[in-house]
Amino acid sequence: MKIVIRVFFALLGLALGILLLPQFFQLIETATNTTFPAWLMSEYVTGTIGALIFLLIGLFITDSVIRLLRFLEERLVKAPVADLFFGTFGLLIGLVLAFLVSTLIDLVGIPVLSNVLTIFVTALFGYLGFTVGYRKRHELTKIFLRSNQSEKKATPEVVVPVKSNSKVLDTSVIIDGRITDITKTGFVEGKLIVPQFVIGELQYIADSSDTLKRNRGRRGLDVLKELQEIPGVEVEIYDGDFEDVPEVDIKLIKLAELVKGIVVTNDYNLNKVCEVRHVPVLNINDLANAVKQVVIPGEEMTVLVIKEGKEQKQGIAYLEDGTMVVVEGGKHLISKTIGVVVTSVLQTSAGRMIFAKPQEK
Repeated sequence: MKIVIRVFFALLGLALGILLLPQFFQLIETATNTTFPAWLMSEYVTGTIGALIFLLIGLFITDSVIRLLRFLEERLVKAPVADLFFGTFGLLIGLVLAFLVSTLIDLVGIPVLSNVLTIFVTALFGYLGFTVGYRKRHELTKIFLRSNQSEKKATPEVVVPVKSNSKVLDTSVIIDGRITDITKTGFVEGKLIVPQFVIGELQYIADSSDTLKRNRGRRGLDVLKELQEIPGVEVEIYDGDFEDVPEVDIKLIKLAELVKGIVVTNDYNLNKVCEVRHVPVLNINDLANAVKQVVIPGEEMTVLVIKEGKEQKQGIAYLEDGTMVVVEGGKHLISKTIGVVVTSVLQTSAGRMIFAKPQEK
């Protein structure tokens, strides 16, 4: 690659030497009233001088050019195919528009100004075309999908919509960790998609100076690694990003819309936003509440009173699923396993509470 770059610089210098050096020498002759030898003005000499000058320049900047090419290569390889396609599509449209505008500029007939404007218009329209195509790729994708759907509706065949079972995991559900236990049981169907921007958020939390946040971030990374090691479970790392959207929650929703997947979260607010935008969502907390033990007033159970309640003479116990049981008159029964009778069940935003009283002997 170094040889190719240096040869390119030498050829570039050769061409510029033949085109520009004679004019440069003529300007010097005019300004200083001197005359250069005829052999110095020949194409062979000016081309050789230009090639040598640019070859020397290339020797010094070859490594920088190679680093730049490697950087661009890595960015292009990591970029999703859809982003490259729509960016290139917009670039081509911009260049076509630039060609048409440049043709009109040439008809005006201003030699120097026409050349400058042509270069400027080409660069401007090419940049705008690529930028618009890249930033509007999601909308263009939806337009193409709608056109395909309209064509399918026009045909007499019955089209059965295909729904994806892919699950898009957010940061909270990965840090929570219960998704690994649910996945191991086989209740989670389809592919698990973890966006790169979620992994970046986990890494940012893991690098925090706060000990609690740092432990939460590291736990999330450990959970992600454990998910990848579960046999029969496909975990995909989505490398794409929605750079026009700063919020991670909106990025998750857009990704779920793009892959026609389901958002898996523990975040109450994200859950509500998904419902407003009609995006399927699974909340692990709702699942945990759904599988808790069902009790009704009058039912008997055995509990271990472990501490004193807030109200006078109350005792507190917990079921195996973590449901809190408030035992009336159980203050003096702390550290004892007793039988209780359920008097009422209260469902709150924080969870479910069971009120009970000790069984009569």
